Amino acid sequence: AVPWPFSSSVVIVCRVVLVSSVGPQPSSNKESSMVESIPLVEMSSFLAGDDRECGSVALALERYGCLVVRDPRVKKEANDRFLSMMERYFEQSDGKTDARPELHYQIGVTPAFVEVPRNHCDVARSLGSRSLCPPRPDQKWRFFWRVGDRPNETEFPELNARDEVVPEAFRDEWAPTMNAWGSLLAATAASVAEMLAIGFRLPRDTFSKLLDKGPHLLAPTGSDLGGDRLATGAVLAGFHADLNFLTVHGKCRYPGLTVWRRDGAAVKPNVPDGFLLVQAGKQLEYLTAGRVLAGFHEVVVDDNTIKARDHNNTKEGNSLWRVSSTCFVHVASDNVLQPLCRPTRTTSEDNDCKLLDNDDDDTLSSFPPVKAGQQVLDELRAINL
Repeated sequence: AVPWPFSSSVVIVCRVVLVSSVGPQPSSNKESSMVESIPLVEMSSFLAGDDRECGSVALALERYGCLVVRDPRVKKEANDRFLSMMERYFEQSDGKTDARPELHYQIGVTPAFVEVPRNHCDVARSLGSRSLCPPRPDQKWRFFWRVGDRPNETEFPELNARDEVVPEAFRDEWAPTMNAWGSLLAATAASVAEMLAIGFRLPRDTFSKLLDKGPHLLAPTGSDLGGDRLATGAVLAGFHADLNFLTVHGKCRYPGLTVWRRDGAAVKPNVPDGFLLVQAGKQLEYLTAGRVLAGFHEVVVDDNTIKARDHNNTKEGNSLWRVSSTCFVHVASDNVLQPLCRPTRTTSEDNDCKLLDNDDDDTLSSFPPVKAGQQVLDELRAINL
């Protein structure tokens, strides 16, 4: 539920375009939320030195848990190159050679039916999720590639391994393509973190400095849509929220993603070409004491997925693998997660984050200090990685 009333005057201040979902018009009240919208924020002015859109980012993440952004540094062509290479990779991978289970699969490939979503069945049912309960292993594959620098010393070496897995058949193109796309998505996340801090009237680097040398991961998923076995309703990625700070998605070539806004409305984002979907993760929820909540989402095959697959199946050279263009941006493992501000506003018009007092026992007891690396390890064990 939304923790405070949003007056119409507050919404007008958020200068955004609304991105609507696609698909057939649903019939029930629960399903009618599928045609609701999420905000879109243009980042060009911020990158040019104008902070006026920062309040839009803060409002969008607080109210919705997600937003769509256009970062002029990120081009559609870079996303296309990345997706095409990952499609070719998943088509030929054996799921074993490039896997590193001893590192919690935090580099290299994770084959299908390994990762198991946390059990959020009560919430999932209340929101109309189509995921299986209790959760079963996801049908998706994943590849993790390190993005950015790692610390020289850390208590969590398994999360900050410097080695990378480069598939032999892709040796010449792999690192340049992965590094180019991963660095763009991480840069977008860093800018969104700065905009969020300014929007909350905190110092610009409040969040971004915590991300320096974090274990950021370019994390494309792959799902084989070929054949008839993946019919409508097949769960590729079960109902879950991300464990990291922010997740950034480039546009996918196949539909299927559903995200839930903080007010419980389900949205199938129709992300325009060249735009990015940004979602809040659990680390951001921790740092804001729940003022921003990690957003639930799932990937389930629907009629539009099948239509896109059947259309591509008629064209030579088109892949039938659904690849996500995903980057997980993390707080650095040795930094401490603890609330930086109060969980609620003093008034509906007050955007100030209100730095937390040390004597705010209720909030501190709900979010006790924990190193980010320990939080990540606890979450990885909970999802079978």
